[in-house]
Amino acid sequence: MALNNTYDARLVQQETAVGAGVQILLLALLGSAIGMGPAGWLTGLVFAIATWALLSLALHRSRLRSFGPANRVTLGRATLVGGVTALVADSFFQSSLPVTLFVGLTAVALILDGVDGKVARRTGTSTPLGARFDMEVDAFLILVLSVYVSMSLGPWVLLIGTMRYGFVAAARVWPWLNAPLPPSTARKTVAAMQGVFLLLAASGYLPYAGTFAVAALALAALVWSFGRDILWLYRTSRTERVSVAEVRELVAS
Repeated sequence: MALNNTYDARLVQQETAVGAGVQILLLALLGSAIGMGPAGWLTGLVFAIATWALLSLALHRSRLRSFGPANRVTLGRATLVGGVTALVADSFFQSSLPVTLFVGLTAVALILDGVDGKVARRTGTSTPLGARFDMEVDAFLILVLSVYVSMSLGPWVLLIGTMRYGFVAAARVWPWLNAPLPPSTARKTVAAMQGVFLLLAASGYLPYAGTFAVAALALAALVWSFGRDILWLYRTSRTERVSVAEVRELVAS
């Protein structure tokens, strides 16, 4: 199925505004269900506004007519992540986190992570914007979960949520980190594990030792995955530099 690449600013605003509206509706439902305080409301509203603004800007730059079906799934998942973020922010000022609601929203968001890609492939609507949107939603959910788990296990858990952002920042200093990586089932598996393990650690269903072990395993797997990819990128860039130098020497001679 071919993509409709006709850009329409009005339709772009409709796409993003609906997402923001659904986010606010979810916050209202959460507020009525648990009596969410100002911190949860404020965080959720900031998330909704930021998502609307960033998606509007991204769509304007990409000149796509709409998200397409796959990215609508991702937008729905982002709405759930916004709800999870609001619950976590609210928990800092409340006596406890509504565990069942928290686990339910997070679990659905994690399950839908495997749906949007399949929809994109089946409908022929895969786009760079969609892939980036999916990645950013995943990364932010992991960050939020790691923040919550760090409150009970310690700040070292934050390494799980911030590692990807640290990699992006490092790529601005060392451009060779921006090179494309080869497909890897191991990388995808480790990425999927992070959400599941952090949800287990955040749920409170495990004893302290089990929670610590699950979080430590998630961090160890992530360090291994990033370390392997960084080593591959470094070796590849070094090989390319050597090849370019040899070509220049041949031309000069």
